[in-house]
Amino acid sequence: MLKMQRFKLVSKTQSSFHLLNVVLISSAVCVTYLIASVLLVHSSKSPLDVYSSSPDAYASTGVEHIVFGIASNQKSWPNRKEYVKQWWEPRQMRGCVFLEAMPHGHDTTTSRDDDGNATLPPTCISEDTSRFRYTFRNGQPSAIRVARVVLETVNLNHTNVRWFVFGDDDTVFFPHNLAKTLSKYDHRLWYYIGAGSEIYQQNKDFGFKMAFGGAGFAISYPLAKVLAKVFDSCIERYPHLYGSDSRIYTCLAELGVGLTAEPGFHQFDVRGNAFGLLGSHPLTPLVSLHHLDHVDPIFPNRTAPKALEHLFHAANVDSQRILQQTVCYDRWFSWTISVSWGYAVQVYSKHMFLPDVLPVPESFRQWKNGDFLARVYTFNTREFHTDPCQRPTVFFFDSVSSNRYGTKSVYKISYENCTIGTGSPRKLEEIRVSSKKLDLNYNQMQAPRRQCCDVLPSKTGEVLDIEIRECKEDELIHMH
Repeated sequence: MLKMQRFKLVSKTQSSFHLLNVVLISSAVCVTYLIASVLLVHSSKSPLDVYSSSPDAYASTGVEHIVFGIASNQKSWPNRKEYVKQWWEPRQMRGCVFLEAMPHGHDTTTSRDDDGNATLPPTCISEDTSRFRYTFRNGQPSAIRVARVVLETVNLNHTNVRWFVFGDDDTVFFPHNLAKTLSKYDHRLWYYIGAGSEIYQQNKDFGFKMAFGGAGFAISYPLAKVLAKVFDSCIERYPHLYGSDSRIYTCLAELGVGLTAEPGFHQFDVRGNAFGLLGSHPLTPLVSLHHLDHVDPIFPNRTAPKALEHLFHAANVDSQRILQQTVCYDRWFSWTISVSWGYAVQVYSKHMFLPDVLPVPESFRQWKNGDFLARVYTFNTREFHTDPCQRPTVFFFDSVSSNRYGTKSVYKISYENCTIGTGSPRKLEEIRVSSKKLDLNYNQMQAPRRQCCDVLPSKTGEVLDIEIRECKEDELIHMH
């Protein structure tokens, strides 16, 4: 009986220990599982965080992350380099100008400033392309050499590259606006970014989804590396195409990549007076201008290079605001005032609905002679009166200054032989515009909004003061 009791006690004790061991082991397994789960979740999230769409991952893109490939030739480069000097920043930028051969008498020392710093990108000689067929009748076989600038720029093997940007020797970039625009996109993905022509017929002939080379275009680093590997095989398949940009577009199409359109790139397929285009810029930073040899100097009484230099005086002070259009209404005289910052102010001697102000005045001529389609544009236009007295009074950009409180730009009247009427804006001599430096954040770049402006009280009838500011949440831009 005593043995039986001892046996039951031992058995009970062993069962308790067994149960305790089971509990301890189960707890250990659970804890181990929880720790492993946390570690697995953490490790699985890391790659997702790296490749997330968060703007913090790539919003810091600057001009130092861009490599430029500029297509030129030995005949045009001596003159066109004056355009490139306006925007090239040698201490920050990388890239090359590609020529088929060195110009006669080419001396790199002439491309340096007073301190001995280079003022132009390095010169590269393109590889021989005679092995490739070109069958477009009356076309230029040099289009193949220009197309291969993409491949040869990638093969320069620069480090810390996010974007490759390509353009012609008469493509004028606004580099910091370019970097700001590219910051909207994740450079680790495959992107082909640019714009088409202003002319419907040009897009119809060459492709509505093709980035026109003169406007410039950007290709993200990983896409450019893959494109370089397969590019020559694409060229061999398309000898019948006309231009270099058609070949690049076609090869990207074969890779399954489409165009991401950005309206800040400008092909400028127009001739004559480009005033209407510059005075009605899209609501986005100005990225590029092209064909400045084919339009009148953008400021009166200046050569084309000097006029461009004058525009950069404003752009260098407030790059993102350059050409941005703001419209406000003067209650006292019932004027409508359109400010294209850093370029011109137009004063209409009557109140106009905002939708009637925003279309582009057709001050320019068509790019090519042809049928009706040759004069159909890809944006809304309105009449540009042949009589200057029937147009708004124009004040062109004169000077700009800035301090910690903001920026003040001055615009002087463009004199024209017109009769001065009562309350006419032609009595004005000068318009002064105050503003804060424009620094768009990621959300503002994705969803832009036009700014507002106020006409300030003036002590003299010859000067008009305007202040540009952010619109209030529910504020409307409308005539009173």
